[in-house]
Amino acid sequence: MLCAWLAWCRFRVVIPLRDRTAPSVYAGLDRAFRRIGGVPTYLLTDNEKMVTTEHIASVAVRNPGVVSFARHYGLAVKTCLPADPATKGGVENTVKLAKADLVPTDHNLAAHYDSFDDLEAACTAFCDQVNTRIHRTTRRIPADMLAEERLHLHPVPAAPHTVTWGVTRIVPDNTPMICFENGQYSVPHTLRGQTVWVRAHGAGAGERIIFVHHGDTGPVEVARHRRARPGSPQICDEHFPPAPAGVLGRHPTPRTDAERAFCDIGAGARLWLCEAAEAGTGKIRVKMEHAVSLAKLLGAEQVDWALGHAAAYGRFAEGDLMAILDAHPAGAASDLTHRADESRPLAQGTAGWARFGAPIPTELADTEGSGATEP
Repeated sequence: MLCAWLAWCRFRVVIPLRDRTAPSVYAGLDRAFRRIGGVPTYLLTDNEKMVTTEHIASVAVRNPGVVSFARHYGLAVKTCLPADPATKGGVENTVKLAKADLVPTDHNLAAHYDSFDDLEAACTAFCDQVNTRIHRTTRRIPADMLAEERLHLHPVPAAPHTVTWGVTRIVPDNTPMICFENGQYSVPHTLRGQTVWVRAHGAGAGERIIFVHHGDTGPVEVARHRRARPGSPQICDEHFPPAPAGVLGRHPTPRTDAERAFCDIGAGARLWLCEAAEAGTGKIRVKMEHAVSLAKLLGAEQVDWALGHAAAYGRFAEGDLMAILDAHPAGAASDLTHRADESRPLAQGTAGWARFGAPIPTELADTEGSGATEP
């Protein structure tokens, strides 16, 4: 549990952490600053490795990570003297109270937590309890005093420091899968080749692996998974692009100029290529070049229509395409399509039988008679 307090108003903050790694501690501090509503000038802490790498002549050498973190929030990180707990007695007292009330023991009869969320809820309730009652030293309520002290605090940055998001990983170009602590997790395929941050949050059944990406609009959580086991990755289908057509749905993909010219004729040409290849037709490339030449002479729309009909009826012989074009010249292809509407049905009518048996009109008879006298 991360325990912190403000020395003047005695406002306490207790935040549970999954571990004591730098990303978890820095994320907890960021939450503490936002819960308080400001950033103090100094942060006094223990001499842990993430804060102090070593002491030289009793001078603490700061970890570069905590220096970057402090610069982002505009505060100065100070460490206690070794073996001198009195310099941070307020925090020690907060830890003592938190352990007594929150840690299940045989003395306080506290029940074990079923999930990490339950522990977080208990810590929040504890903070509400101790911060809304009169403190024995100040004789005032810490929450009321915090409103006065907040006027002297620095504003909290809009975005947390990147170290609070976890460790960095680069999404591979071939597949959007990230390796983290012996497990594999999927992220959106649109992030391939980019950098994401990953961290673990919570513990037990409520543990989640969280991925964050910092784009043009700021940091955004892009994925959240359960803990993966080795050999059993956590995959979300929405993170992957649409699957290729495969063997049963293969579509023509032109690679040469000749193939591209033929496929550009239209959908009928591409259908003809698939059907002709499936039927084992010979000299396909020669017939494709012939179709491209016809498209330049007669128009791509007419040749595409003929190729589509040739594919539908399995006519892949040498002169089949030309025969279809001769049977249906330009403009005839569209005449073969009839559509029904309210004024024109598709059913055959009886109007053609109305003049059956009637005498031939005089004008038509004279025309036929004059035609018979011609030499």
